This record gives sequence, structure tokens and C-alpha cells, in this order.
Amino acid sequence: MATRTVDTAAPVEDPCTNRNPNGGRGGGAPVAKKVVVVMGATGAGKSRLAIDLASHFTGVEVVNADSMQVYQGLDVLTNKVPLSERNGVPHHLLGTIDASVEFTSKDFRDLSIPIIDDILYRGCLPVIVGGTNYYIQSLVSPFLIDDVVEDVVSCSMRDSRGELREDLGSVDSTASFDSLKELDPVAANRIHPNDHRKINRYLSLYASSGVLPSNLFQGEVAEKWGRADNFRYHCCFIWLDASLPVLDRYVKQRVDCMIDAGLLDEVYDIYHPEADYTRGLRQAIGVREFEAFFRCYFSKKEDSKACRLDFSDSLHSDDDLKILLDEATDKLKANTCKLARRQRRRLNRLKTCFGWDLHHVDVTEALSHCAGDSWQTKVVEPCVNIVRTFLFERANSSTGVAMVGNDQCQKLVSRDLWTQYVCEACGNQILRGAHEWEQHKQGRRHRKRILRFKKRSPSSCSADQQQHLTTGETSCFTISLSPASADRSL
Repeated sequence: MATRTVDTAAPVEDPCTNRNPNGGRGGGAPVAKKVVVVMGATGAGKSRLAIDLASHFTGVEVVNADSMQVYQGLDVLTNKVPLSERNGVPHHLLGTIDASVEFTSKDFRDLSIPIIDDILYRGCLPVIVGGTNYYIQSLVSPFLIDDVVEDVVSCSMRDSRGELREDLGSVDSTASFDSLKELDPVAANRIHPNDHRKINRYLSLYASSGVLPSNLFQGEVAEKWGRADNFRYHCCFIWLDASLPVLDRYVKQRVDCMIDAGLLDEVYDIYHPEADYTRGLRQAIGVREFEAFFRCYFSKKEDSKACRLDFSDSLHSDDDLKILLDEATDKLKANTCKLARRQRRRLNRLKTCFGWDLHHVDVTEALSHCAGDSWQTKVVEPCVNIVRTFLFERANSSTGVAMVGNDQCQKLVSRDLWTQYVCEACGNQILRGAHEWEQHKQGRRHRKRILRFKKRSPSSCSADQQQHLTTGETSCFTISLSPASADRSL
């Protein structure tokens, strides 16, 4: 699917001329439910762009779709836009949820739809902003797996597996994945063993409904899941993207700025040695990374009998703490870079596997040159042109879905969800589905490992590895289970 070319030379109109066809400032019922969605990896500038759009279009209101920014607290760590930098633009679902609550995609959908509908009714323009793609999927698509579970539960006369639900909070992450593999190997095959949030979600689905999670992804359900051919809103998707070296450098610089802005004080306030780091705000990247640092810090605080040690004084006088802080900071940077890669892969999946029409805008130059007007000319102006065209086109001309033929539609529906690939060359890395495996094979790290494999003596490689090397692949093994075979195995 070809990426759209944006005319960056088009003049920016006076903000007053860019009226919102949802109804204008006068309010009243909207003519068309038009919504702008700004997506992208962490650090790409999504929030900044949304605020900039408000200076070009009337009635812009931002709805946050970041799974950690919805929580109260950790404003620096989660990179919430400070009130002073919002330029008067209303922001919704930003720091409103209690930090201990598990806020699911269904919760996000149920809270955000009334907010968006109210914005539309008042004739304003909702701009959804966030890097949590499954939040956005749950919002724009009329189908959500939780609804199927509720229907099953409401029609069932049996007990809702209360014992299993009680046990979920008392087992560790490894035991949870083992439980899922024993209960539903097909569902376990779909997800990564370290994806603790989804593992617990699948177990909770079974505890609530008594239906195996894999059985919920069959037939019509499988066809609808993740598809965007029947949007709830008329959407314009903007994907802010950057080259990985530039994005990595920017993210690492941002982490250093967070440390200077008081990140340690925020994590200190939420830290508890016995806390559950798989629920609520404590899941945020940047909390667990500092666990070793704070364990050492609190042990020294007990020795000194002080209410609270000064971080700067402690770091200057204690080499152990300084080393632990440097290690934690490096972990935070590395994990944030990994998050950016996952977000980019998921956006690619939305485009290639689910048929989403994403307007790709490259922010590499803008992130590379903080000074000057590169952000305005390379990012803001192209996005203004995209949104302007979207707002004034006929409501039924596009719904944010790429126009594809019947063969492509069938390909999207029949996408591979149940095959798990394990790449031995890359440390037994797990890839889900043929698309993710193909993407992995094209990666730079994988290709470098291939070269190292080729340099080995033939005697050190297995027959399978030698066969794969002749086709440019390395040794891998697949686990492929259909829902039917899973039923037989149980």
C-alpha cells in the first residue's frame, strides 16, 4: 500500500477560515462525525502536534489515548503535557484515573465515546492522541472482545469461575503463563510469554465467561477483530514517524531531561518493595527499572534514621547509589526504545494487516534539528493540509480505510494469527504470525546474525540451519495450532 505524498508547499490558511464541518462554534447536532487521530511511537511529538493543530482549526479538543497518561500521578515519567503548555486547548482523560485501577481498552472506550460525542455535538473537533494502539482500535471499531464476553456471561447460568479470578492476583507472571498454556494452548500461542497484561486478560476472560479465549477469536469474530471497515467515526489517521537512530537519540535525551525534572521524586512516592508491578500506573516503563536503586536507597535511609535522604547529596557521596542510578537510567532508555519499536511494528500491522489508511508524516528532520522552523514546515504544515482536506471532503468519500480489492480484503480476513515463530539465531525470540516473522527477517539485527551463522563451519550447523541459510533465513521452529486442534488437545 503506497504511502500518501503530502504537498508541503501548500499555503496555510488563516485559522479562522478552517471551520469545523462538525457544526462550528454554534453547537447543535453534528453534520458528520469527523475525528482526527494522531498516532506514532513515543517521542514522535503527537501531543505537540495536536496542540499546534488547535491554532489552525476552531474547536480542537484533545482526547488522550495513552494507557499510562490516563492515570493520576507520574506526570514527568509519563510525559504528560503540563497545563502551561496546552495553550488553552481542552484535554480529556489526561491524569483522571486512579493509579491503582486496571484501566482496560473497554474502560477507555466506554469513557471516551461520551466525551467524543459531546465534543462533536458542540460542533468541535476531537483529536485523539496516543501511542496505545489497542485503545484506539477499541474506540473506532464497533467490535470489542469484551462485548462478546459480556454476552456470553449474560446468557450463561453457570458460576463465573470465582475461584480462578481470586487466584489470578496471587500467582507470579511465569505461573500465569503456564496456567494459560495448560488451559488454552492456542491462546497462549498468540501472545508473548512476557506480555503479562494480556496473559492476565485472557485468564480473566475465561474466569468471567467460562469460554476459552481462543474460541472467542473464531468465525465472524475473527473477521471483525481489529478490522476498520466499519468505523464508529469518520476518521483521519496521522502517523508521526521517524528513523530509529534519530528517535532513539531523542528518546534518550528526553529521559535525561526527565531525571533533571524530578523523575526520581515521582518514583519515590509510588515505590513499594511489595507492590504489584503488573497493574495500574506501576506498569509504566520507568518504575520497575529503579527497583534496585530504591532498595539500596531505602536500606541506607534506615541506617541513617532520616525521614528522607536528599538524592543529590546521596549520589555525590555514595558510589553504589550512583552506579545503580546509572544502570536504572540505561534500562529506562533501552526499554523506552524497545517500546518505540513495538509501537512502530503495531502501526505497520494496522496498515498492512488490517487495512487502516494511515497518513505517514516523517518527523525525522524535525527531531534532528530542534532549532529553526523544521517542525513547522516539515510536520505542522503537512498535517494541517491533511486535516483540512479531510474536514472538507464529503463525509462518505472515505472512512479512514484504505481502498482495497476483494482479493486484498480476503487476505486481511484470513491473516495468520495462530502461528508462532521462534528465531533461534536471535536468542529464541518469539514472533507472532507470518507478518511479524517476515518483518523480523528483514531487520538489521537478524541479518547480522545470519552473516555470523554463515561464517561458521558447516559442521557446527544443523541440517535445518544449513537449509535455511541457503534461502537467507536462519533456523527457526513454528508452533501452529488451529482452534479445532486445540479443542482436541484439551
